[in-house]
Formats: sequence, C-alpha cells, structure tokens
Amino acid sequence: MWPFGKSRNSSARPDNETVESPHSGAVADATPETGAPAADAGAQGRAQNAAQGTASSSYDPVNGSFGPFDGDSVNYRDFDFSDFAKGGLDLGSMLIPVPHKGEVQVEMGKEGPRQIHILTPFGRITPAAFAAPRSGGQWASDIDGFAESMAGDGLEVTRRDNDWGVELVGTVGDGVVRVIGVDGPRWMLRMTLAGPATSAEELAELSYEVISRTFVNRGSEPAPAGRSLPVAIPQAMADELKRTLAQQQAQAQKAQKSAPAASPEATGDATRNAPVQPEQARRRTGGTASRQMGDSE
Repeated sequence: MWPFGKSRNSSARPDNETVESPHSGAVADATPETGAPAADAGAQGRAQNAAQGTASSSYDPVNGSFGPFDGDSVNYRDFDFSDFAKGGLDLGSMLIPVPHKGEVQVEMGKEGPRQIHILTPFGRITPAAFAAPRSGGQWASDIDGFAESMAGDGLEVTRRDNDWGVELVGTVGDGVVRVIGVDGPRWMLRMTLAGPATSAEELAELSYEVISRTFVNRGSEPAPAGRSLPVAIPQAMADELKRTLAQQQAQAQKAQKSAPAASPEATGDATRNAPVQPEQARRRTGGTASRQMGDSE
C-alpha cells in the first residue's frame, strides 16, 4: 500500500476549500500520522498567489508548494494527503489521489482498458499524461486544437485562468466539459472534467485539489512530444476486472442458451437491423478493489 507518512507543508495546492488526502500503489486507507493538514498549507499558498497576482508563475513541479509534482524528482512519501483522499491510484506514469467521496471507473474497450476515470459527486475526472519537449509548452501547442475540436462538437468554448495557466471550458445544454493542462519537466498532465452545469464549479475546485496532489513519473525513456505516457492498471484492479468480465460472459452465454431458437431468416433480419453498439463497456471498481491495490515496492 502507498503509505501516508510524514506530512510536509508543501503538500497541497492553494485553495480555500477544506479537503482531505491520498496516495498508494492503488488506493490505501488514509491513516495520517502527524503534522498539519496539507490543505491548510495549500490554501495559504493559493491566497498568497492571488494577492500577489502571480498565478501560474509560482508553480514549480520540483520545489513548489503544490503539484502536479515531478515524480522522478519528488518523493511522494514526503507528503501526507490523508486529509484529502482515501488513497492514491498508482497508474505507473501517474500517482493520482482519489478523494474520499470518489471512486475509480475503468472504461473498457475490445483490446482491454481504454481510460481511467475518477467519479465524484460533482462529475467525472479523466487524467492523462504525455511526453513533452524539454523546453515545455506542450499544453500551449495543444490548446488551440482542443478548443477547435470542442467547438466542432457543438460546445461553446471559453478560456479561463487557473494556478497553472489557461484552461478550456466548454458548455452545451446542461453539461460542462473542462480541459486543464499543466506542463512539467518533459511531461504534460491533462485532466478532462465532465459533469452537469449545476456542479461545474464544485467539480473544478475538486479537480484542482486532485491535480495539486498528483505525481507524474516521466521516466528517462525517449518519447516524441505528445505521446501518451504508458498507464499500468494495478494488479488487484486488473484481477477484479477479469472476474467481472468472466461473470458477465458466463451470464451472457447462459442467457443465450436459454433463449428460444430463431430461424436463420429471422436471425439475419435481426442482425441487419440491430443498432450499432458503442465499442466500450464501463466497469466500475468500488472502494474495496481500490484499497486492495498492492504496493509495488
């Protein structure tokens, strides 16, 4: 399990919201040992940034007071995030805090897991990490393309400032999609938020807290800018997904065997007229699976 060791005053992002804490090779139970709440230090830092008007200029992924942190340079064990989340989700290239009221969802495709989501009472957070140039600026080079794509999908897109730079906010009907990009040393972290407009601001504030406690492990392997960093699902979660899929396949086979036989002609007509189904099936993993994720050390 990812331990909740000594706390460090630089452990949280600036924000005036009272939060909690995470991190574990999966999601470990939060058992803080000592020290001041991480969120308090973050709130003070953010307030200071606002007063000084520094915003993203104060963000430092190695020596700063809030993340996302560079996991290759900063030891996550130096932080205590147990005030914010129940544990941390270890995806190899990312260590992501899972809020106390959040759960992990794995989106499945034909070839296996496609995306990892964090479901919250306010909406969904989808993390992704990418290789980036040493000079940085990957998000700046991507943001226009994202804005155009969102507008092409019918969203009304605006740009807003945050503690890391600029984010995109797209609205359509009663829904809001927000894309937040953060540049680090040879990597870029991107969080995509989706939820109802009524809780869009709450989801944004919660996601800022998640981002500020996330670690990105770029590694030393060469990779072209913009390529996704590899994601590894913790073994306990992978095992649970296999069990769930096996059970569903068994139920489907049982239902198929018990269904009345249809004539070849009827079967052919039904096949031709059947609606096209999405090439994905979403599997939710609750708190138990998350807490059972093992420590890789």
